[in-house]
Amino acid sequence: MNCDKTMTLALLDYANGVLQISGQHEEVIVVRSQGVVERIDTIDLGFPIAMVEEISEFVTTARIELNPGDVVVLYTDGITEALNLDKQEYGLERLIEVAQQNCHKSASEIQQAAISDVKDYIGQQKVYDDITLLVLKQKAGD
Repeated sequence: MNCDKTMTLALLDYANGVLQISGQHEEVIVVRSQGVVERIDTIDLGFPIAMVEEISEFVTTARIELNPGDVVVLYTDGITEALNLDKQEYGLERLIEVAQQNCHKSASEIQQAAISDVKDYIGQQKVYDDITLLVLKQKAGD
């Protein structure tokens, strides 16, 4: 394509309190119901798209057991690398902090809090990359 664009394809499979994920590019943030944060390294989960015919040797899966109230945050680097007017990145630690502070809320409310915080942080700065955020929350009894 003669450009420096990349795409992330993440495959999520959820059943009986277990989330399995393949293909994620950035770390997965898990905020446990008590507020404890786990960062899941996903560097080995990515796989090439349209570069080779057979990708099975590249596909690896992370398995995350979820308890009631646990929150999972998936994001693109457009969030963590978003710049403010002083050219400072938003950063992963700030995203984790917002997720942790709002973990008692619904998935939608956590997502909105994070997006609002990113928008407040960047202000009038131009957005250079996509800002994609998926928040999942394990319900009681699921």
